[in-house]
Amino acid sequence: MSLTQINFSSKSKSVQIIINVFMDDIETALNKDYDIDLQLTTEKELKENDVYFEKYLNEKLHFKVNTIDKKFNYIGKEYEGELVYFYLEIENINAVDQITISNKILVKHFPKQENLIKSKVGKVNKSVLLDAENYSETLKY
Repeated sequence: MSLTQINFSSKSKSVQIIINVFMDDIETALNKDYDIDLQLTTEKELKENDVYFEKYLNEKLHFKVNTIDKKFNYIGKEYEGELVYFYLEIENINAVDQITISNKILVKHFPKQENLIKSKVGKVNKSVLLDAENYSETLKY
């Protein structure tokens, strides 16, 4: 299971996104998809791994804010225990009435993969569980 946390900040006028996935799962997916050997958290870890992470997330994750397709900025990643945390941001958002998320992270290599989405816009919290068959949902606020 992966967790995607979405938070709209009216102060910074941005949608901030944090995704956490199990390190071995994301490593398996990227190694197979891009014919590489990431070797995360080892001395042999690929120096340009952020290029592959950003490419993968751009292929598997799509957002619409208020029905308009929005690209996210890849801020970076952190390792914590067995998890990788990815930090993304969608800028120049004045208000959020709805967010549509399409999340196909890991479903190609793990057919039973589930991706939990938790969001907060103002004081409204919404959650949805996505999977390989139902990978897209619109959350209205």
